Amino acid sequence: MKPLFISLLSACAMPLAFAADSAPNTLTEAEKSDGWVLLFDGKDGSEHFRGYKMDKLPEGWVAEDGALVRKGKGDIITKEKYESFELHIDWKISEAGNSGIMLKVLETDGPPYKTGPEAQIQDNVKGKDPQKAGWMYQMYAADKDTTNPVGEWNSFVLKCQKTPAGTYKCEHWMNGEKYVEYEIGSDDWKGKLAISKFANWEGFGTADAGHICLQDHNDLVSFRNIKIKVLEALK
Repeated sequence: MKPLFISLLSACAMPLAFAADSAPNTLTEAEKSDGWVLLFDGKDGSEHFRGYKMDKLPEGWVAEDGALVRKGKGDIITKEKYESFELHIDWKISEAGNSGIMLKVLETDGPPYKTGPEAQIQDNVKGKDPQKAGWMYQMYAADKDTTNPVGEWNSFVLKCQKTPAGTYKCEHWMNGEKYVEYEIGSDDWKGKLAISKFANWEGFGTADAGHICLQDHNDLVSFRNIKIKVLEALK
């Protein structure tokens, strides 16, 4: 199994190896001093998460063996909205399973993916979706696959920062390897959006600040080590 990683540096830096003796679902004193916030303590997901368009966590999401596990129906979102941030999250997917992590989600008359671009989660071996784990769904594909086998944890980093131009520079890292980099709102983003299935979806990816969503895609999926740091906009 590959080591877990957490990104603690600036936009151009490679994430540092996650300390081998660091317990899951905890923050080190250095992380606390650096502004990181723990979104799941391994016991209760309701402090920082609630159901999409709900005021509480759906019954289908449970804390089990130190993980936040989707066993039943319902997408969940962070209670807070985030604009510029770095998110660290570990995920483990079931065989042939599928899920996702969305950003810039707003609660509208549609599902979370109507407004929130999705970082894909999938069993890349037996999953049926051509979009692979770690990709920005339908928009940016990675040229590598560093995911661990089904049943093992993967460490994912999603970083998003507002630029002086009003776009949002984003990066995906999987198990310490940089996957993709893109700018939401850039000409390149708009060009890819225009030929995607999201082309006519009003509000898709346009929010400045939005919720982070963990998706219910009808499959068993587990999350742990959910940590976030609010970042300043790029200058």
